Amino acid sequence: MKEFTTKDKYNRVLKERAALPEGFQTAVQSFDFYPEERATDEPMRMNLTLIELDEPTDVFAGVFTRNAFPGYPVIIGRDLLGEDKISGILINNRISNVRCHGGKETALNITGELQELRKKDHPYLPSSTGIIGWKLPEKEMIGNLAPLSDKLKRTDFFEAAESIMTTDAFPKVRSADLDGGRICAIAKGAGMIEPDMATMLVFILTDIKIDRGELRKLFPEIINSTFNRISIDSDQSTSDTAIIFSSGRKECSSIDDFKKALYSVCSSLAEDIVRNGEGTSHLIRVTVSEAESVEEATGLGKALINSPLTKTAIFGNDPNVGRFIQAMGDHLGEKGVYINPDNIQISIGDQIVYEGGFFSLDEEKEKKLSNYMKDCSFVNSEGFPPHERSVDLNIKLGRGICSSQVLGSDLTYEYVRENADYRT
Repeated sequence: MKEFTTKDKYNRVLKERAALPEGFQTAVQSFDFYPEERATDEPMRMNLTLIELDEPTDVFAGVFTRNAFPGYPVIIGRDLLGEDKISGILINNRISNVRCHGGKETALNITGELQELRKKDHPYLPSSTGIIGWKLPEKEMIGNLAPLSDKLKRTDFFEAAESIMTTDAFPKVRSADLDGGRICAIAKGAGMIEPDMATMLVFILTDIKIDRGELRKLFPEIINSTFNRISIDSDQSTSDTAIIFSSGRKECSSIDDFKKALYSVCSSLAEDIVRNGEGTSHLIRVTVSEAESVEEATGLGKALINSPLTKTAIFGNDPNVGRFIQAMGDHLGEKGVYINPDNIQISIGDQIVYEGGFFSLDEEKEKKLSNYMKDCSFVNSEGFPPHERSVDLNIKLGRGICSSQVLGSDLTYEYVRENADYRT
């Protein structure tokens, strides 16, 4: 279990993880602009991040939000999945390019200018994150493509991880080595988080050779069992995107080993995202076992971590088990599912708090549990996570053999402040 005492120590670990796989370059360029939608004396700052393959690849896959009102980069990205090859991806923060006049044309103009500048025969994917409803500053973005191109380098993914942040408290990088090759991934996401078929923005690079069809089969499966099992505030973004590219430089000896390594990277990155949730002071890990189906276990876990009363109890370091029972009962009642309360067991950490149909609590146990929650708490506003501990809730339903693990965050004063002041 890693612990970090300073931002520098955390960033050093990330830089060690961030070495690029072979066949990739990245660059970051920042500039100021004045948004069309709001008069302001002070300009806003936007970051452009370019991820480019040395040679366009036909091995790429993407999974996108199922929100009914997706951003234009999502719409374009879905279309570009049908391309024979892709040259890379251009990412901007600050504005998400959702439902604004001319947004699709603007995104295509910008990536088209980049393709011409870089003299590529194959297109770039666009990706945007930030304020919904505002227009991209097209002129300024195009004007910064040349200096962005000049900065391309093959060193690491760390600067890109910082560049794509919006309300994130810290950058997120995970990686794994396999067969002499690498898988390296970055992500952003702190609020409006309950993914459905993807999560926030996630970019995964590998130099391990894999068949395009095989990648497109296994990638959604991994997304569903990692990023689709997290929730910060139960709000699904209009821009959720997960993209993976392979440069194919290293042979793959085992698809199973590749899948395990990719799962490990995505699972760890999903946990980082929840820990980095807006205002988060506790990571909540809910494991539901002995369910009739994975879907039943996942649904119950999501109901628990999305309950405001569960979230606020954990924020207050209060082992109020009654709140957990009500959230479970509410969800099961709405689904029309009957589970015998006598068969359920609930534990917090290593302490059983409900068993055989009754609560199992006393003053000494409640004190231990409150101290346990305090030990798991943290403040992430200093630019790094101090530790990787979590409040573990374990639910046994006593009705089957299936299980699921879901990650969530508590609900704090800081979350309300962050979102109340987001555009002001």
